[in-house]
Amino acid sequence: MRAVTISEPGGPEVLAWTEVPDPVCGPGEVIVDVAATAVNRADLLQRQGFYPPPRGASEILGLECSGIVSEIGDGVSGWSVGDEVCALLSGGGYAERVAVPAGQLLPKPAGVELATAAALPEVVCTVWSNVFMLADLRAGETFLVHGGSSGIGTMAIQLAKRAGARVATTAGTQAKLDFCRELGADVLVNYRDEDFVERVRTETGGADVVLDNMGAKYLGRNVDALAVGGRLVVIGMQGGTKAELDLGKLLGKRGAVHATTLRSRPATGPGGKAEIVAAVLHDVWPDVERGVVRPIVDRRLPMSRAAEAHRVVESSEHIGKVLLLPGQ
Repeated sequence: MRAVTISEPGGPEVLAWTEVPDPVCGPGEVIVDVAATAVNRADLLQRQGFYPPPRGASEILGLECSGIVSEIGDGVSGWSVGDEVCALLSGGGYAERVAVPAGQLLPKPAGVELATAAALPEVVCTVWSNVFMLADLRAGETFLVHGGSSGIGTMAIQLAKRAGARVATTAGTQAKLDFCRELGADVLVNYRDEDFVERVRTETGGADVVLDNMGAKYLGRNVDALAVGGRLVVIGMQGGTKAELDLGKLLGKRGAVHATTLRSRPATGPGGKAEIVAAVLHDVWPDVERGVVRPIVDRRLPMSRAAEAHRVVESSEHIGKVLLLPGQ
């Protein structure tokens, strides 16, 4: 089969669409013939040599995919060859075929085209596990998400509004903020021109839950933006890994700071990927099928142009997800 490989750590130019060995279907796994995958920030970090896959995971990029089940491993029930699915992966999505633990499969939502479904698993599982399962966002609370026009941001806005929260978001252009408004965001902050802390405090009194992908750069300001009893969840490190935290402020707000990753979670067991996928299937998938929650896709490119897709995501030109398809 063909897959996108990395010749050496570096820029997008190190990506190549080449022949590689087919994946092996192990016990408890299925093989999915990939219809599409999506580019995530973690892929960019892995390409640069900063985010190696967990032990035992595929070295090939790609943390989600959609496609058709073509092989069933020993011990797998509930799935059949020919099923249309999407999947949360630990790696391997930038390829024509991928092995997936059965607990990380989701049925393709009715009403969503198969390739488009590749835009769902990573963002829905990330947002649901962090904003709702961990931070327990509730109706009537204020939710702040940074990068509201990103894949994570566009899904977080939709799910928070569905839950009855007031949503604040940041983005870097008016066009992106306008799109966030269309998705349901109430407070729109251009981070290039405005202080999100002041806006959130003034308009909402503070955020009950903050979902942050910036890490160190925003740590202190995110705490400043919290309401009393607020919960900050850090899921990215785009702004660095080390920062000082004023514990006095955090104590005064009776606040909490969580830092989590999805990729390194175990496949099964408490807090594992299968548990999150099952919760998403039960709590989110019905509204995806009704069109209440929808995947946002910026563009589709062939996997042979993965380098171009990475440049788009690195420059933040996109709104929503950038998909890669095996076919030309």
